[in-house]
Amino acid sequence: MKEVSMEVNLVSLIEHYGNDKKCREHLEELKWRDGIKCPRCGSDRISPILNREQYDCDKCHYQFSVTAGSIFHDSHLPLWKWFLAVYLMAESKKGISANQIKRTLKISYKTAWYLCHRIREAMNEVNSTEPKLKGTVEVDETYVGGRYDKRRKRARYDKPAVIGLLQRDGRFEARYIPGTGAKVLTGIIQDRVAKSATVMTDELPAYKKLDKTFKHKSVSHHKDEWVRGNVYTNGVENAWSLFKRSLVGSYHQISKKHLDSYVQEFEWRFNGRKNEYLFRDTLIRLLDTPKMEFKELIA
Repeated sequence: MKEVSMEVNLVSLIEHYGNDKKCREHLEELKWRDGIKCPRCGSDRISPILNREQYDCDKCHYQFSVTAGSIFHDSHLPLWKWFLAVYLMAESKKGISANQIKRTLKISYKTAWYLCHRIREAMNEVNSTEPKLKGTVEVDETYVGGRYDKRRKRARYDKPAVIGLLQRDGRFEARYIPGTGAKVLTGIIQDRVAKSATVMTDELPAYKKLDKTFKHKSVSHHKDEWVRGNVYTNGVENAWSLFKRSLVGSYHQISKKHLDSYVQEFEWRFNGRKNEYLFRDTLIRLLDTPKMEFKELIA
């Protein structure tokens, strides 16, 4: 891909994309790297429409703009505020809450909440289209949210569960799961991990069935065993530790309904933690993702 974007920090973001005209020009560079083409018929015979920030196809006469049909579509929020929100969500290691976005951009909470969820929708990595994880893959399930039972002095296990799969020196995948039974856990691993991979887990009995289809090794945390040679799950556990710190420090609480969106946001950011063009790649995602109505989120 042609690099059409510099490495971005907050200062350069404000300097280079401080108004809607500059933001729109940058989006056009990202979307039409080989020249403007009609989204309907594919023709490159395009004419700009005077004073409307739109284009007209000379062949089929379809009128369009760079944001048409994308997450940006029909948004009344200035593009420079979109850019700032994208940067803050993509580059904040522990995430950023809608309340903080509200205060930073001086917008209503409803607008901030809707904005954040549209950006999360674009960050959502469709794992089924990605190649399966291979090599050594660490797997760990965990619980998030829920309530503390004062009577029993422990966390209540009505917490929603999530599973994480980390290919060492590779990609991290995560998702909400309906439970931590063997059928659910082994089903996801069989779906997302190559048969030739070595799977590392803890001692949870549900993982024992992996012995039939994978080279499976485990550590026993109940016996204070965390590392045995190259057998450990520290990488995926560190990822979950970072995610949980974002819950405590930024979001405070997450509903089960939207948990998957937050997990996918974290997955996108975690996988891009060494990507100096993460801001650019996130903008491209927004341009390639269909618009999302508010009613879809609250349905």
